[in-house]
Formats: sequence, C-alpha cells, structure tokens
Amino acid sequence: MSALSHLTVEDLSIEVRWSAHRKTVELTVERDGALTVRAPEGTAPSAVEGFVREKLFWVYTKLAEKEALRHPVPTREYVTGEGFRYLGRSHRLLLVESQDVPLKLEAGRFKLLRSEASRGREHFVAWYKVHALPWLRRRVAQWAPRIGVQPKSLEVRDLGYRWGSCGHSGGLNFHWQTILLPPGMVDYVVVHELVHLKEPNHTAEFWTQVERVLPDQAQRKAWLASNGAACAGL
Repeated sequence: MSALSHLTVEDLSIEVRWSAHRKTVELTVERDGALTVRAPEGTAPSAVEGFVREKLFWVYTKLAEKEALRHPVPTREYVTGEGFRYLGRSHRLLLVESQDVPLKLEAGRFKLLRSEASRGREHFVAWYKVHALPWLRRRVAQWAPRIGVQPKSLEVRDLGYRWGSCGHSGGLNFHWQTILLPPGMVDYVVVHELVHLKEPNHTAEFWTQVERVLPDQAQRKAWLASNGAACAGL
C-alpha cells in the first residue's frame, strides 16, 4: 500500500510521502509549485486521493497565487557590480586579483577572486553554509526556551524547496538559503521548526503555538510565500 509514490489527480502530479509518525494526511504546495501529500503508513491510496480531491479548489488557488507572484531568478554571472543577498540586504560583488580566501564579505561588499569567478556559485554556497550555522544556532538558542524544546542537533543543508525540516530524532535542518532572508523571516523559519518538535503536523494547535511566540506569524508567513523565492535565487 505504501509503495505508491506519485498520484495523478485531474492535471496535477502529486508526490506521496508515507510516514509511520504521522496521524493525519497533509497536502502542501512547495515553493516551486510542486505538490506533496504526506500520509500515515497504512492509509488506503483511495483515501489519499479523496483527500486531494477535496482540496482541489485550494490547490488551484495556491498555484494561481504562486504563478502571479513568481519572480524570474536572474542568471548569475559573478561579475563586479552584481548583487548578492545576506540577511535580507543586497551586497555588491567586487572581483579582486588577490586575497587570502576565495570569497569574503568586507566593508559591505562581497569580494571574490577573479580567478575563481567560474566557480562563483560553489564559493557562495560554501560561504553561506559556514556563516548560516553559527547565526542559526544563536537564533535557536534564543527561541527554544520560549517554546520549551531543545533540538538534539542542528545542520545547514540543501533542502531543495524547503526552508527547514524537523527530523524524527529531534534534530533541525535548515536550508543554507535561509541566511539570505531578512532576520525576521529567519526567526519565523526557526520558530516554525522548533514548534514542530512539539507538534509534528500543521494542526490548529501547531499554528496556535507559533502565534503564541510570534503574534504576527500570519504576516511573516504571507511575506515568505510572496517574497521568499526572490530572496533565495543564486
């Protein structure tokens, strides 16, 4: 029964993910418009399909919103003057002939060795990962006591189209692109994942707990949905 990995409903292709830890079926529209349905192991495929069909109007509405808000991701050239984000601010790139590391942020500008420009993306990703980890650790340390949880680990990884994830073992994962967002949006992602340590699913209680910590969580969530893709391009 759990072998089903994809479901086609109308003209929609939906990835199906099964979990022994879930109690309810959940349908999400990812940042790129991909659809994912998460269901408890043992759920009949017909029940999963029925759940999706009940949500069709909501799905098409969300897809239309994402299409309207879609921002073209610029093709990066890694040339002097190009802007790259860090914590919500855009910093201009300067190609330099020599420095002690391939890439650094100095005096408000990213500086990249001209000889390494062809590997520009690789160096930016590495830089973001290194700087995201301690920054996220500090934010988690601030918010975790207010929520009453303590993650067992924290990692910065490439999570595809997810900003963060909460592992079954109690660890938190964050996309390295999270560090491109404004600090207030990073806090929203952090709080969201910390609350998942208590409430694994997006239940009414989950959102109540997020709002208890961030009273303006609905506004932050809406901002992230509208602007997150534009911030994350690299």
